[in-house]
Amino acid sequence: MYNFPKDFYSDVRIEHIYSSHIRIEMGRLEEIKESNDSGAFIRLFDGKKWYYSSTTDLDSINEELANLASLATPNPEVNKHPLVVRLQKNSGDCCRFQKNNVKNIPLHDKLALAKEYAKVVENDSEINFWSANYSDSNLVKEFSSSIGCNVKFDTQISGMRIGFKFGSGADGFSEMWCKAFTSFEELKGLQNLTKEHIEKARNFYKNAHTIPGGNYTVVLSPMAAGVFAHESFGHKSEADFMVGDEEMIKEWQLGKRVGSENLSILDDGNVVGSGYTPFDDEGNLACKTTLIEKGILKGRLHSAETAAALNEDATGNARAMNFEFEPIVRMTCTYIDADKKMSKEELIKGVKYGILIDTIKHGSGMSTFTIAPSMAFLIEDGKVTKPVKFSVISGNVMKTLDQIDAVSDQLELLSFVGGGCGKMEQFPLPVGFGGPYVRVKEINVQ
Repeated sequence: MYNFPKDFYSDVRIEHIYSSHIRIEMGRLEEIKESNDSGAFIRLFDGKKWYYSSTTDLDSINEELANLASLATPNPEVNKHPLVVRLQKNSGDCCRFQKNNVKNIPLHDKLALAKEYAKVVENDSEINFWSANYSDSNLVKEFSSSIGCNVKFDTQISGMRIGFKFGSGADGFSEMWCKAFTSFEELKGLQNLTKEHIEKARNFYKNAHTIPGGNYTVVLSPMAAGVFAHESFGHKSEADFMVGDEEMIKEWQLGKRVGSENLSILDDGNVVGSGYTPFDDEGNLACKTTLIEKGILKGRLHSAETAAALNEDATGNARAMNFEFEPIVRMTCTYIDADKKMSKEELIKGVKYGILIDTIKHGSGMSTFTIAPSMAFLIEDGKVTKPVKFSVISGNVMKTLDQIDAVSDQLELLSFVGGGCGKMEQFPLPVGFGGPYVRVKEINVQ
């Protein structure tokens, strides 16, 4: 099919992308659109350098390969290079979403669903601003390489986001409800969940009081635990941050204890949802990669290039935002694993005085992290009591890992539409995250 140039490694990644988006704001239809895009990312390796090209003219791929080869130096031994050796020769058609492809759902059906969700908020006199957003996408990828890899697969997501605000100015409170699945049908009939979330937010807005800063025992919800796992730990586990950085490699020495025996963190592209990618953008199979196992540092996330640089195995984490970009090391679905020893109720019962972080606004971090809560609640004598306000929790990642003393027995993995993970110039990349309820003995609250 492709004229892969001799004495080079080369590959072609073709993407066919469908997406649609509907936005209703304060009762008005502000946006309704759908789009179809196709393009290819072509790359070539001569053992020393990568050469890249991107095009929307799929008939020009062989010409692009030839052009890249003219810039590089032929290398008959390139397939023995440690990087190329870590590239797999997978084959097959692994598409699973074509029977329920969101592309086949009429746009008026999607609009009708968005209007049903809008009804939940549009007549609420205490909500000063609201929007209802429906988004979906279906992505089909075809990957072929000069060493014989030839795979085709798809990913899909469909979701609703309801944003709303009580009050105004400095006294206002904004919150969001979001659900996403891999089929349109799964979004139907969830309006009661939306109502419950709005009532919780209303109670928070009316009754939350500010607490003083200091060190508290904090319980993270699955959402908050997932943000912590992704932002505060997952990015540190991406191996391209370590290549050439001896201090980082020393800090990230495999076999080192970094947390309690209750703590395990994983990344898995096989989890169906917004982080699902059965093959990465180098054609390698997704792996269930254990990053921490019972408190011991066990692994890191790799592309073929970083795996070769650190003499480890590739993990299926070379991902690009779309066909305009080269693959770099990225997370898929990153989560703290559950522990069967303790229920959520037992975990909270063990807190004399602390905080439950329920939902979050945003988070960031590498060696240190910051998470800004949206809704949080006081825990007194083992019971969740009243809503409380504060700005952020923050701390050193490694020290905080060591402070995790319990996780609950139920794992919740979350999917999203709108936004995504950002790294370098590539934003937003779809990812998933989650966890059980996680108890941190001591963390700084500001």
